[in-house]
Amino acid sequence: MTTQLSSPTANGPAPKPPGRSPRALWHLGVNAVVVVWLGLFAVVGSAHHFLPHAFWLLVHTLLLGAVTNAVVIWSGHFAASVLRLPEANRGAPAALRLVCLNAGAVAVIGGMFTDRWPVVLVGGCLVAAAVTAHAVWLVRLLRRALPGRFSMTVRYYTAAAALLPVGAALGVVMARGELGGDLPERLLLAHEMINLLGWVGLTVAGTLITLWPTMLRTRVADGAERAGRRALPVLLAGLGAAVAAALLGPPPLAAPGVVVHAAGLVIAGIPWVREARAKVPRSFAAWSVAAGSLWLAGALLFLAGTLLSTTSWITVGERTSLLTAPLAAGWIAQVLLGALGFLVPVVLGGGPTAVRAATAGLERAWPARLTVTNTALLLCVLPVPSVVRVICSVLLLVMLLYFLVLLVLTVVRGIRNRRKGTAGPAPAAEPVPAPGPAPAEAPARPHRVLGGVAFGLAVVMLAVAGGGAADVRSLPILERSAATSADGGEVTPTGRTTTVEVTVRNMRFSPASVDVPAGDRLVIELHNTGTDTHDLVLETGARTDRIAPGKRATLDAGVVGRDLDGWCSVVGHRQMGMVFGVRATGDGDGGTTSEGSEENGENGETAHDHGGTASEGTGESAADAFDPMAEPADGFTARDAQLPSAAEGSAPQVHRRTLTVKEAEAEVAPGVRQTLWTFDGTAPGPVLRGRVGDTFEITLVNDGTIGHSVDFHAGALAPDEPMRTIQPGESLTYRFKATRSGVWMYHCSTMPMSLHIANGMFGAVVIDPPGLPRVDREYLLVQSEFYLGEQNGTADADKVNAKEPDMVAFNGYASQYDHDPLTAKTGERVRIWVLTAGPNVPSAFHVVGGQFDTVFREGAYDLRPGGAERGGAQILDLAPASGGFVELTLPEAGDYPFVTHIMSDAERGAHGILRVR
Repeated sequence: MTTQLSSPTANGPAPKPPGRSPRALWHLGVNAVVVVWLGLFAVVGSAHHFLPHAFWLLVHTLLLGAVTNAVVIWSGHFAASVLRLPEANRGAPAALRLVCLNAGAVAVIGGMFTDRWPVVLVGGCLVAAAVTAHAVWLVRLLRRALPGRFSMTVRYYTAAAALLPVGAALGVVMARGELGGDLPERLLLAHEMINLLGWVGLTVAGTLITLWPTMLRTRVADGAERAGRRALPVLLAGLGAAVAAALLGPPPLAAPGVVVHAAGLVIAGIPWVREARAKVPRSFAAWSVAAGSLWLAGALLFLAGTLLSTTSWITVGERTSLLTAPLAAGWIAQVLLGALGFLVPVVLGGGPTAVRAATAGLERAWPARLTVTNTALLLCVLPVPSVVRVICSVLLLVMLLYFLVLLVLTVVRGIRNRRKGTAGPAPAAEPVPAPGPAPAEAPARPHRVLGGVAFGLAVVMLAVAGGGAADVRSLPILERSAATSADGGEVTPTGRTTTVEVTVRNMRFSPASVDVPAGDRLVIELHNTGTDTHDLVLETGARTDRIAPGKRATLDAGVVGRDLDGWCSVVGHRQMGMVFGVRATGDGDGGTTSEGSEENGENGETAHDHGGTASEGTGESAADAFDPMAEPADGFTARDAQLPSAAEGSAPQVHRRTLTVKEAEAEVAPGVRQTLWTFDGTAPGPVLRGRVGDTFEITLVNDGTIGHSVDFHAGALAPDEPMRTIQPGESLTYRFKATRSGVWMYHCSTMPMSLHIANGMFGAVVIDPPGLPRVDREYLLVQSEFYLGEQNGTADADKVNAKEPDMVAFNGYASQYDHDPLTAKTGERVRIWVLTAGPNVPSAFHVVGGQFDTVFREGAYDLRPGGAERGGAQILDLAPASGGFVELTLPEAGDYPFVTHIMSDAERGAHGILRVR
């Protein structure tokens, strides 16, 4: 079957006047929807730091929006083409299906964005209805058509369309929440396999039977349709087995299903390999599809290995989250862009010359673009520094935007040329080629391809180099030769090498010191058996890279002539006891003395203090800059202490929130700046509020430069998995149900925990007691202390250990409510929630001039109005990590100071004003 673009011959009809066929206009219109969704994906990618559910939005704007529309549009086109019913795939019914699909996609995304599950439900139903109608139309089309050589393609489309409503239903169930145990991970994997391998994968496989040889400009290989017919039941059987095992069995039981599905792809793909061998790919479209297929193969291999290696679905969920980028960006996006790059020029039409011109426009610099895309994506999935991963993500976004710009320019240029009458001969009624060789085009010259590849690699290498230079972990420390002896002379090398193995266990090096004959070369094999990332730095400047749990590294210390100090440079780890010693022994020049170690220790301490932070200190002491009586700059606005209201309604709610770890430079008192580790850029982090029975689903994303974690005191659950430390660039989902009322602390639990909390990683979750009455004003104050390091630096770990705070504050800024007071009116009832975040200092909250008639502390009322004692309270005393609330009414206008009645802490900044008018 060979249906190609036709053009008039000398004996044929005269060219039509410039214009565009209704079918071409249809294709341009509906594919504009795909481009809009791709543009929205780029917008979300650019603004993901500011959006809730950012990762979910990225995935679903691409897959539910752009890809699902493309699947419906192009499967309809190819089905009509191979069945020789070219006019079947347009008109009111097709338009109605697309309207329904996009309305559903918008509802699903909007419902998730606003946390409204009924809207998600309606959207999921609309999407399922649209794709079901598409499946019914495909079946009717098959029945109408005469038997054809490639009708098997339509059966792939029908099977794919039948699977999507099942995947959509699983997605709606997960969006509802309230799932216990490992059910969320099971449903998520089943949802992903059905939608990605079923809905998208089967459609791609069926399309490539005919589109792949067309892209290569060769004929379909003998036996391709037979291979496709044999592969379909294998693909469906493998997918069904994997999904059933995901829902009902242990992970290893799902692995054979994944393997069988992969075998089905191999069966279908053997003719594609023969076609590529017969005609080597020479275009952006073909190489983009080929690269995407390699990413799919790698992802399936990783998935099968993951399922075989563990019996925990929670572990599977953690590991398979790494597949999102390879599958979404590596496979699906590259196949989609490759297909658009090939098909859009043909849709534009205008004859072979115009098609070649449009193709050339879309393929501009394609070797460099594909090289940047795939190299950057590979680096994103490897354990590289977070700055490098961010830069590579930006490169991927730039490549997408570049393609979209080329696409829009190509379409606009094609339409303008047709209107001006400068296009080539008009196409026949079928503007998109069905299976068979397309018109020949000039192949890309080998030297240009290689030059483009080299340029793309250079771009990525420069990005990696720039990221490495920007990552503080790569900054050097002051070096001093290990071969220098205690008296400053050089030790005589012995020519021998001493190799030792050092293991990290529970925040300790084991052994903690090693003996080395003076003059020997020392090689240290470091094995990290801990649960966090570590390194080993010697005072000479020799160091390992940061190594993840379970990994190894080698440190070559050189010739040793004196005693050496070493440590882990991850911030706070040295204070936790992660120190190491090298002792030079024997009669050589090195001796065993450690003179000069104090000086070297200062150098080492500087390296430690700077390691793992986002910003270098200025060398000036922030503590020296702190003046409790200083005034902030004009226009100062305090953090809003007003507590957000709990959601209305009596039914339990599901609260979904993404907390992103960010390193932020912030003013914490007038003229005092610190680099804080934060949740969402503020310390304290965002306030969460709910009622008893509500479910919280929190996604933690680590955009910092060291490992972090989160511990929600408001939920009762085993800490092993949800509270684990995640490394830069990683994420986890933390689910808990609020079963008890109170104001609960959340904080980073990565060691040293005291330092992580002191440097800003804490926040509050307010769970209302049942029947909590309304009040006129409701505020939340989180008390914490600051152990100031250098200006623009991080907290001083030694001060934290010594419990010597420089400053105490409410809501992260010393005395801020002195300068921008809280407000109330006379006679109003005011409720003030207080949480003591610490990490070390308690609180005795007091309102000067006020008396509390209600005291709620740690889940119970200590005092309520109306008692026979007619009692009151003057303080709410709270230990670190405890909380409660007080209520009072202030009968007279005036300024009422509120403080911690640990007065030295009040004088350090735990002070504010409640202004009553």
